[in-house]
Amino acid sequence: MADNPIGLQIYNLAKRLFPICRSLTGDGVRESLKIMQQVMPNLNIFEVPTGSAAFDWTVPKEWQIRDAFIREVDGGNLLSFKENNLHVVGYSAPFDKVLSKEELIKMICTLPEKPSLIPYVTSYYEERSGFCMAYNDILKLDKPLYHAVIDSALKDGFLTYAELLIPGESEKEIFFSSNICHPSLANNELSGPTLTLALAKYVETLTNRRFSYRFVFIPETLGSLVYLSRNLEKMKRDIAAGFVVCCVGDEGGFSYLPSRSGCTLADRAAKNILSALDSYKSYSYLERGSDERQYCATGIDLPICSIMRSKYGEYPEYHTSADNMDFITPKALEESYKIYCSAIDALEHNATYKSTALGEPQLARRGLYPTLSYAGSAASVRDMMNLLAYADGLLDLIGISGIIKLPMNELIPLALKLEREGLLVRV
Repeated sequence: MADNPIGLQIYNLAKRLFPICRSLTGDGVRESLKIMQQVMPNLNIFEVPTGSAAFDWTVPKEWQIRDAFIREVDGGNLLSFKENNLHVVGYSAPFDKVLSKEELIKMICTLPEKPSLIPYVTSYYEERSGFCMAYNDILKLDKPLYHAVIDSALKDGFLTYAELLIPGESEKEIFFSSNICHPSLANNELSGPTLTLALAKYVETLTNRRFSYRFVFIPETLGSLVYLSRNLEKMKRDIAAGFVVCCVGDEGGFSYLPSRSGCTLADRAAKNILSALDSYKSYSYLERGSDERQYCATGIDLPICSIMRSKYGEYPEYHTSADNMDFITPKALEESYKIYCSAIDALEHNATYKSTALGEPQLARRGLYPTLSYAGSAASVRDMMNLLAYADGLLDLIGISGIIKLPMNELIPLALKLEREGLLVRV
């Protein structure tokens, strides 16, 4: 596996996790995190008991599910949880009854506008029992009686999440958060945590890390609230920039969702890296929907944004059985991985420089000016001179990159070269 391209490694881990039924709490989350811990042994797993407060919220009872089915009273299964875990409304209470066709249909969620797909539906905070089915299949129900069973339990337990810290030279942190609470959904769930785990392995390879890096894998919404309620003071003090990583595995174009302020270091890095692409879609914070809702809430105000492919809720496969392993690809995952690695590199090397020369420096005696003139030979010189022109001790490299239209991956080597030559000093 180590010889596979990184996109295929990420895809294969997602494929391994795909059959597991995850939810807000329960064994599915634990099983998934333990598999991820095999990939990254330093991943620490935490459990927060039922009833624990998280600001205005409370950790609910833990949900366990073993099986569920609908079958004809005198026949075989029409629907089985073991065939597709989307068939059960998440957090369904135990249920075992013989129902009339009319009673059964009232318990089933469908998508008439997408008749061949099974919807993903949850009911975390109001106890109910329910099933999900393709609309085309519900039309085939033609018996008077059906046996419906949900073999589940709601009991005191825990909300489970995981965290990994990779220390750097500074206690200032780059923060990555991804969700681990959806059942068999490939893009909206598994592309995020599997790619985030790959980013953690990338960060481990970096020498002389300027920042520390923290990676958390949490149930969406309640997980971020629980994590914030336990770590807010430290997060507000230490996080320099952060990202919510989700929906990064499909072949759609890249998109960006800002923090509430839209001008944090994370926002600036994200926009800078994405601007090197032919195009990307920019959303408003008013269109938020994942854990940036908590991290950027009033009074919390962390510098956290999102880089995605197709944004959650914006693609037809979202929250349906079509968001499967065929919907994501190793190629798309690798492209997303490289974008995030570029953002990490930009943050690691971003600095504010000041030119030491009065007027233009003589580059030739430092070996920085080409001795042969040919088409394009002056481009690197022009880029160096533009960098020096804006290195005024006020603008950082991300700001200069935007002004002189030179990508950070090209600007960083120039800055380091000019710094070695004594023509730039860090402020």
